[in-house]
Amino acid sequence: MTHRQNTSARALPGALLLAGILLIAANLRAPITGLAPVLAMIQADVGLGTVQAGVLTTLPLLAFALLSPVAPLLAQRIGLERALLAALVLISGGVAIRSAGPVPCLYGGTALIGAGIAVGNVLLPSLLKRDFPARIALVTSAYALAMGLAAAIASATVFPLASQYGLGWPGALASILVLPVAALVVWWPQLGRPAGTPPAAASARGRPIWRSALAWQVTLFMGLNSFIYYVMIGWLPSILTSSGHSAAQAGSLHGAMQLASALPGLLLGSVVPRLKGQRAVALGAALLLSLAFLGLLRLPAWAALWVACFGFGSGACIILSLSFMGLRTNSPAQAAALSGMAQSVGYLLAASGPPLVGLLRDASGGWSLPLALCLALTLVVAVLGTLAGRDARVPDADRPG
Repeated sequence: MTHRQNTSARALPGALLLAGILLIAANLRAPITGLAPVLAMIQADVGLGTVQAGVLTTLPLLAFALLSPVAPLLAQRIGLERALLAALVLISGGVAIRSAGPVPCLYGGTALIGAGIAVGNVLLPSLLKRDFPARIALVTSAYALAMGLAAAIASATVFPLASQYGLGWPGALASILVLPVAALVVWWPQLGRPAGTPPAAASARGRPIWRSALAWQVTLFMGLNSFIYYVMIGWLPSILTSSGHSAAQAGSLHGAMQLASALPGLLLGSVVPRLKGQRAVALGAALLLSLAFLGLLRLPAWAALWVACFGFGSGACIILSLSFMGLRTNSPAQAAALSGMAQSVGYLLAASGPPLVGLLRDASGGWSLPLALCLALTLVVAVLGTLAGRDARVPDADRPG
């Protein structure tokens, strides 16, 4: 075999691995974000109230909060590759069951989707660190972009498939099945690889991190941003249609928001670690969120601009939140403890967002009060971002602080 043939033989498994990673990433938002554009159609068809519909957005987030600590244990038991395959199987089954139609299937399928995404959310970054240690920034940027692009395409296409092409909401949601099935096909060859080192669970030394003010600032910065983000994921189409936009326009803008949230990954991934402090970046990202909600309240006709501001600002806040896990800690064990704390609390906050805002909307009879609440929360995010963005570290467990 020639040198060129040897090089090609080595490159092929690496390219297949990267393709599998990107396809797994494409499944970590799209099955959830694809629901919102047809949520009103589902409500009218099966008779769901506003709060009941909000629970459909909440269920995956509860799964994230509850199952994130379990994912590393699953990987330790069966290996990273098989655990990620199991995540794809759960997502595939959840999409199929959710599309069956009856209300129990809607909720059961959505819960399965959340369980699969929870496993993928936790384990995919571990795989990147293990298999691409020298190119982690580049691969992470591609991973974030794939996740955002798939979410954007799902958001923009589900409503036309349901209405214009006659598939109805069950057929439109079933079309998302192409993503996990494609990922399963491409990922299957990875099961033949030698088992790698599984990710370690956070050690008991991480527990005192719950008493750290800085850890709580990071956690609440991530949690409140997630609260606002999933409110917009669940209710943006309804907000836009109430201000005069068509359902098709609302679905397209919902997709544009996903795309805008992916763009900061290309700009901030290599910049943030080089900064001594990230206060200005965090403040700027949070103020973009404030501008978006102020615009939706005062100038809803310019919704495209406000949706782009929100997507970019929220995406930047997520990247900063994930970066703070390493930048604000002193060791990998401490970083894992902070990550577990932030994800558990953050996704619990996020899970409460859609139903609470739905209740507020029903009580007030419109979207002005919910938008004003989200505007106020963005100002809290700005304060927390300036605190979490300081060049400081969470004290070690054995050192008072």
